[in-house]
Amino acid sequence: MAKLGFIGLGVMGSRMVKRLLDAGHEVVGYNRTKSKAQWLLDAGMKWADSPRAVVEASDISLSMVTNTSALQSIADGPDGLLAGISAGKIHVDMSTISPAYSQELAKQVEAKGGAMLDSPVSGSVITLEEGKLSLMVGGAPAVFEKVKPILLDIGPKVTHVGRNGLAVTMKIATNLSLAVQMLAFSEGVLIAEKAGIKREVAVDVLTNSVIASPMVKYRGPFVLQMPEEAWFNVNMMQKDMNLALELGRQLDIPLPTTAITNELLTTARGMGFEEQDFAVMFDALAQMSGMKR
Repeated sequence: MAKLGFIGLGVMGSRMVKRLLDAGHEVVGYNRTKSKAQWLLDAGMKWADSPRAVVEASDISLSMVTNTSALQSIADGPDGLLAGISAGKIHVDMSTISPAYSQELAKQVEAKGGAMLDSPVSGSVITLEEGKLSLMVGGAPAVFEKVKPILLDIGPKVTHVGRNGLAVTMKIATNLSLAVQMLAFSEGVLIAEKAGIKREVAVDVLTNSVIASPMVKYRGPFVLQMPEEAWFNVNMMQKDMNLALELGRQLDIPLPTTAITNELLTTARGMGFEEQDFAVMFDALAQMSGMKR
């Protein structure tokens, strides 16, 4: 089994580490708040005191953090992951960040004799725990082939999409649709409810209809009962929508539904919902419609 390192033990990262441990890998991890990793330490994960220490202790290291600035903070400086990179080491970043920065970091890793892949994921906590997560990967094909068996222990669908930075671009293209779908679903539920159909009936019909994508199936019921812990909160989703809008400007692609949905996310933040799952857009729209949860 491989000697692995993992930086960033949040909602998704921690569960990825658990799958890697269950697959028999040796994993050393780091998180800004150590207490959040206690259950993984109890499950057999080893602890490192810095991103650099994680990279130095592993052959293949992985990271999953909230945004571009968070990745910069764990990459740079004397305790950063770049300081731990040496010849032959591979780093896989699974964060959804600026493609331009992902490409720049890959160049810095290569300059030290290592190699980097970007490998964001498509799915939620439940798809990860059910073993149904899909991963997209950008980087050199030979490096991808070395890391692919490890990634398959996280999820069953692993697709190489091209050079460094293209996987995170693909992830941004995927995520914009999640929020757009959730907004359209919310509009449909509210039309049905305000016309006199019970909300739970409308949700049942829509989640079993032709519009029921996997995302609608698992997140649609959130309009009836929000999870105690956000799977993907408003701030995180808006970060991805802004990345999408920036790419649209760079590539001369109009993104009208992305722009409108982004405004609803701003509305949700203005109503104090920023830490709730982005499905809370329903609540924002409901309040604007004179309805209540």
